[in-house]
Amino acid sequence: MKLGNNLKRCRFDRDDMSQQELADVIGVTRQTIYSIEKGKFVPSTLLVLTIAKFFGKSVEEIFYLIEEGP
Repeated sequence: MKLGNNLKRCRFDRDDMSQQELADVIGVTRQTIYSIEKGKFVPSTLLVLTIAKFFGKSVEEIFYLIEEGP
């Protein structure tokens, strides 16, 4: 399984927020936001909860599981 996300959509829904702006608010690097959006990095539970709280959404509205293969 992989972790998918709607993080980019959340940023754009919030006045086209940049990756850097989001990173600054939640205390990570822009590269971390980029890696999460591209599915190259699985964030910690603390980071997932922080992101969800910032956007005022449930974790499931932003992050979801992708099943791979049969």
